[in-house]
Amino acid sequence: MTGNEIRPVTLLPELNHHVQEPGAAEQMARQLKGENAAMRELLLALSVGFVLPGPLPADLQRRLDTGDVQSLGALVERAEAAGLLTADGTVAGPAQQALLAVVPAAKVHALQRELVTVYARDGVPLGDVARELARGGLADSRVAAELEHAADKALDHDPALASQLYGEALLAGADEAATAARRAQAAAANGDLDAATRIIDSLLVCDDPPDVRRGVDVAAAVWAQRGMLARAADVYSWLGASRIGPSAPLAAVAMIGCGNRAGAEALFQPAAPPASPTLLAATLVETGKGIYGSVSADPQQALPVLIHASDMFNAANAALPLPETPAAMAALLALHSGEPRLAETVCRSATAAGQGGNAAKPRLFLLQAWSAMQQDKLEDARLAINEASKANHWPLVPRDEFLRAALEVGLARRNGDVPELIMAWERAREAMLHTSVDLYSLLPWGELMITAARLRETRRVAHYLTEAWQLLDRLGDPPLWAVPFHWAAVQAALLSEDPAGLAPHAAALARAARDSHLAAVLAAAGKAWVSVLAGRMTPADVEAAARGLGRVGMPWEGARLAGHAAARAEERKDMVRLLSCARDLHPQVSPAANGSSGPAARSTPAAAEAAGSLQPDGPGLSEREKEVARLVLEGKTYREIGEAIYISPRTAEHHIARMRRRLGAENRSDLLARLRLALGPEDPMQE
Repeated sequence: MTGNEIRPVTLLPELNHHVQEPGAAEQMARQLKGENAAMRELLLALSVGFVLPGPLPADLQRRLDTGDVQSLGALVERAEAAGLLTADGTVAGPAQQALLAVVPAAKVHALQRELVTVYARDGVPLGDVARELARGGLADSRVAAELEHAADKALDHDPALASQLYGEALLAGADEAATAARRAQAAAANGDLDAATRIIDSLLVCDDPPDVRRGVDVAAAVWAQRGMLARAADVYSWLGASRIGPSAPLAAVAMIGCGNRAGAEALFQPAAPPASPTLLAATLVETGKGIYGSVSADPQQALPVLIHASDMFNAANAALPLPETPAAMAALLALHSGEPRLAETVCRSATAAGQGGNAAKPRLFLLQAWSAMQQDKLEDARLAINEASKANHWPLVPRDEFLRAALEVGLARRNGDVPELIMAWERAREAMLHTSVDLYSLLPWGELMITAARLRETRRVAHYLTEAWQLLDRLGDPPLWAVPFHWAAVQAALLSEDPAGLAPHAAALARAARDSHLAAVLAAAGKAWVSVLAGRMTPADVEAAARGLGRVGMPWEGARLAGHAAARAEERKDMVRLLSCARDLHPQVSPAANGSSGPAARSTPAAAEAAGSLQPDGPGLSEREKEVARLVLEGKTYREIGEAIYISPRTAEHHIARMRRRLGAENRSDLLARLRLALGPEDPMQE
């Protein structure tokens, strides 16, 4: 090696240890001139993506072929000796950075285009090289086309990757308008509603938007997730029958969901065959048929149709933009039919299959939570809510946030936790401001109707409930959707002590009972409630109604009915019978000393009555007395305590009197203070 060639001893320290210092790149560029210019050209070619062995840039190859410069082998040996080239033929990182920093961008891009030409000539896909070229600032239609094609392949199963690839395709010069609908689909499927909205808005204002049907599907899905299903229906109306094509079933889901059955019929004919003989096309048609069937007078076949659609969509493994996934629709129909176990199974299968992608996960988990709550599996419901909250890295969309808020209200109400119920109610009031009423949100609105009556806050939801009744009226009061909502109205009227408000809903349940088993069960339960409150109940009828509620997936409601009736029973044998029924439907959970709950343990009415007689040594409280003490501190009356833990009001009174004597309390205020001390700071009531 001559004196004017690369000197590895002086060059390598500069590159390996402080290449980021000012002037390092310029020093390297100066050293790679003159006799080293050919090495510089080789290293630059390898830095932009050429590989050894393989084709090289035409100019460098010509110089090698004509002998103008040393042989390729000699150049490689010198570069390796200088530490600029690794053994596998790649340029050392610092050297690559230094070269690309000082070489004019125009020359770099020219070499990159030549590289793309080599790949195209040999018929070799660019692969990750295309991504590097795009991120490096190369605008080339061939690079853009390859990135766009890769994004299209990833769109259905990996929308996050598709979003990245579409973004890189834009950097390489892809057409913004032509890719807008697909970019929006990727963003929406990944859960980024704001990005999807911005892209779609830029597309739909065009005079003749490309890929407009896909764009409308995305827009409708985004509106639905924002809790504004009527806007989704408006987008399909704007698209019109001439352009609706395979999206007609989705238009039916949106339009029926907001009460526009005539609009749905104008765009979708359930008897028409799928647009193509594909799994996805058949899935969409079955979904449309299912939602049509659910609003008919005989909706029995709607649920199996939607379950078939959900199974097919699981198999398709596609993240299509939908107003509602088939699994969510099937779960809602199962819940409205009194089959929460089936709803839970459908949701579990769909989440395991990844139905609908990341964007659909939270809603499926929340519907699973609702199913668990309905079955009185409150801990399972809380776990599913937690899964929904962390299903992806985006906050819950308004529609799902509203559902979660209603779930928290329902859980607090079933726990009898008044302070938590009030806090949950305030959160729900805020969530309802960000959404609107549609057919698929009647369950949470029904829960909020009951809670509003319980808290004397009905005025807060009155106009939303009016919208819900109007929506059902526009659809002809379809029994499958209307019956649970009428039942919620019956419960709200009972809590409000409003017989006049109860009558029309009880009558609606009685009418629907001719064709709906669930309606028959709810009508009997409503009648039993009225008889209990009027003081003219027949215990056998009340028990039958309560157990009927348990059989249609409402064990908590059944236990509550039996417990209320037991508190009002005149005969001890009737009280014992009804308490036994309540315990069967809703087994008591005995709180442990640390505030956690152990397994639910069934106990006989006799044992429940006798529980308070088992006194611990000294001034401590028995577990049953601790239960009563907590309820006393919540401000509950004897009757409310009895209803909460399924004992008679008289037994509750005996418990309190015994605790007062044992604790030496002189009056109620003194008793409350001593109960707080007796429960101790470790008790959850003291937290």
